[in-house]
Amino acid sequence: GPLKPEITITYIAVSAIFFNSGLSLKTEELTSALMHVKLHLFVQIFTLVFFPTAIWVFLQLLSITPINEWLLKGLQTVGCMPPPVSSAVILTKAVGGNEAAAIFNSAFGSFLGIVITPLLLLLFLGSSSSVPFTSIFSQLFMTVVVPLIIGQIVRRYIKDWLERKKPPFGAISSCVLLMIIYTTFCDTFANPNIDLDKFSLIIIVFIIFSVQMSFMFLTFLFSTRNNSTFTPADTVAIVFCSTHKSLTLGIPMLKIVFSGYEHLSLISIPLLIYHPAQILLGSLLVPTIKSWMVSRQKALKLTRQPKAPVKV
Repeated sequence: GPLKPEITITYIAVSAIFFNSGLSLKTEELTSALMHVKLHLFVQIFTLVFFPTAIWVFLQLLSITPINEWLLKGLQTVGCMPPPVSSAVILTKAVGGNEAAAIFNSAFGSFLGIVITPLLLLLFLGSSSSVPFTSIFSQLFMTVVVPLIIGQIVRRYIKDWLERKKPPFGAISSCVLLMIIYTTFCDTFANPNIDLDKFSLIIIVFIIFSVQMSFMFLTFLFSTRNNSTFTPADTVAIVFCSTHKSLTLGIPMLKIVFSGYEHLSLISIPLLIYHPAQILLGSLLVPTIKSWMVSRQKALKLTRQPKAPVKV
């Protein structure tokens, strides 16, 4: 179509989101985030190990139901996807959480996903094909790492202007993300061969929202337990990064791994539902999570303050 998503979305839109992040993020915050190994390990293990395994176990129960088998396979592909390169960062920033950690995990998880996601698809679905790792890796490098570095370099020269004017970085990223979702929906539902019954679609939508809520609650409980070393800002990044799945990386990867599948459109539908659902749920929860984080931070500050000596 006239929007040319194969260029404007694949390269320009994703690059714009990370240039925007590089421009808005303080360099010292990004540097300190690299050292937070425990947080990164938790996010990557949850996303690429626990998530797909839990979905597989759940699907063994659903396989006896009349739900469309290709939609169920599509649900498994959702579990195998890496963290997103945009939505988790935008929502973490909107709450005021650890944006630097969110950016690192989004970028690092995407690179891991280039190798791990096709292997997970092979393990859980038995699909095998030659995946061009080199081209995907180079594309990710050019659209994620390079724009982030350029944004950081430009920030050094216009730092004072940015702090004075405070441009609406969050609104810009949200608009770009909306464009990504729109073009992906257009691309998938333009296929006239989609044979989909309403019952299966409604059940899959319900399952997707239930899975997201359950996993967000699970990561929240784990990262806020008593012996946890995570700060409230870390918890925000963990909740979004661990439970969100990449659409911008996922759809191209499905097209590569399931190349020639006549049911590719049906397999893609759960991911197409999951992505806007995670943004919708995340956006609705932003005020609640923000108020929790602020109150928790205040409580922690009070407990750390030395008590005044009692006068006798």
